Amino acid sequence: MENFIVSARKYRPSTFQSVVGQQSLVATLQNAIKNNHIAHAYLFCGPRGVGKTTCARIFAKTINCQQLLPTGDACNECESCVSYNDHRSFNIHELDAASNNGVDEIKHLIEQVRIPPQIGKYSVYIIDEVHMLSASAFNAFLKTLEEPPAHAIFILATTEKHKIIPTILSRCQIYDFNRITVADTVGHLQFVASEENVTVEPEALNVIAQKSDGGMRDALSIFDQVVSFCGNNITYKNVIENLNVLDYDFYFQLVNAFLESNVPQSMMIFNEILNKGFDAHHFVGGLSGHLRDVMVCKDAQTVSLLEVGSAIGDSYKNQAELCDVNFLYSAMKIANDCDLDYRLSKNKRLLVEIMLIRLCQLSDQKKNKLIDNDNTVVLGKIFSNVKKPEPQPTKVEALVQKPVDTSFPAVVVSKPKPQSPPLNIAISSISINGSNADEINAVVERSQNRDEVFTEAELQSAWQSFVVTIPDQVHLCSTIKSTNPKLKENAVFEVELENSFQEKEIGEIKSKLLSFLSDKLENDKLEIETVINQTKEVKSVMLTKDKLEFLIEKNEHLKKLATGLGLEIM
Repeated sequence: MENFIVSARKYRPSTFQSVVGQQSLVATLQNAIKNNHIAHAYLFCGPRGVGKTTCARIFAKTINCQQLLPTGDACNECESCVSYNDHRSFNIHELDAASNNGVDEIKHLIEQVRIPPQIGKYSVYIIDEVHMLSASAFNAFLKTLEEPPAHAIFILATTEKHKIIPTILSRCQIYDFNRITVADTVGHLQFVASEENVTVEPEALNVIAQKSDGGMRDALSIFDQVVSFCGNNITYKNVIENLNVLDYDFYFQLVNAFLESNVPQSMMIFNEILNKGFDAHHFVGGLSGHLRDVMVCKDAQTVSLLEVGSAIGDSYKNQAELCDVNFLYSAMKIANDCDLDYRLSKNKRLLVEIMLIRLCQLSDQKKNKLIDNDNTVVLGKIFSNVKKPEPQPTKVEALVQKPVDTSFPAVVVSKPKPQSPPLNIAISSISINGSNADEINAVVERSQNRDEVFTEAELQSAWQSFVVTIPDQVHLCSTIKSTNPKLKENAVFEVELENSFQEKEIGEIKSKLLSFLSDKLENDKLEIETVINQTKEVKSVMLTKDKLEFLIEKNEHLKKLATGLGLEIM
């Protein structure tokens, strides 16, 4: 029985052509070899499992090859290539900086660098996880890295470039490796599956590729795990069961429930997800991603951003046709807000259920066309079809309409044009249907400008009663109680204040105050004017100064203190 070799090692690339997902970087290295522009130090950085160490080994093997192929790859026939393939090459040295991160290991490496290669042209030193070196080791390595012998080439690999000191970075050519895309990962997995005689569904490979998060080594490890579970026939259902991945079908059912405003169904689907052992926070993130995928299917230009199989992609496109763009925008914002608030919430399940209820309400708002994206009423839509009451004739108009005695000359009276004031109403929510038509008519009637006559006593009474609406603002309550407005002409009233601070306080609540007084007096034409009594303001300042001078004259010790410190009363 042969020993099993994991796919990550068995199908590890051995040539530049077999490297997956790093085409531009590989082309740069090949051109450097062809043009003999080989630097003495390289830094390969990027996420785990994307081919950093693999490319370093291929590069080291290729630059020592004695018979390069026209494609720029090693020949695998010369003595240098054969010794490398048999793992007995003395030209390529690998050092794991995670376990050899001290100064002594670096000193030993420096001594080893002086020895020229026996076969080939270069001695290549690959230092993996170089960010794990200590600060002293980095400093000991600086001089050798800057001016190595002509035969020495260093290739440093790391997943955390930000932890490497700038003096090392400045001495290296830096190559940033990208995460491998889902499409490239699926293509390579299909190749591996065909080599292993494994039949697999495309949707299953997409799940594996997304689970690997851009790392080919992780993708191949997951592939081996799934093969052990499923055998030689890998299906989508088996993959999501083995990897504990939430099925796409749950998200499709939830969005359908949102569109139908079916709160009970959405709650039951969420409960089923929890019973299967999935984390609620993981569910919220998955729902946000699903809504995003539905949104990108709304436009032909963004469909390419969808990284799923063809069958599931068709389901996304079908659901995108049912969803309105504004619905998707609002839904993504609600889901994202829930994601941000999840860690701070004490009742996490309730938080998620409230999110589901709000998502179900979006469809109701769309059907009634009453509420916009900010949950505010669109007044134009509410009142566009509402018949306004006919204005009642004024006394002058009534006289004109009466029959006139023809024995006297006719008096022509011009009929004033009725002015329809603009609607200025703030309503939290209202729906137009037969059951609340009276409510809408009442709102319309209240929206008309009121012009009731009132006395100064009624104005002062309403002014004093405003204190009830601001019980927590003690100083402002005192200002209101200590003042009484005086009525002027045309619903304009004047308030006399003691200082500019009181004027600022009144100005901050001006709109709220006028709204309150308008409701009390049934007059929407109120205007307020504030006047500062200069006599009182100056008097209060003078009284304070007089008090201080009086105290200094009375208290001998206070007088000595003021004289000794050279204090002056301002």
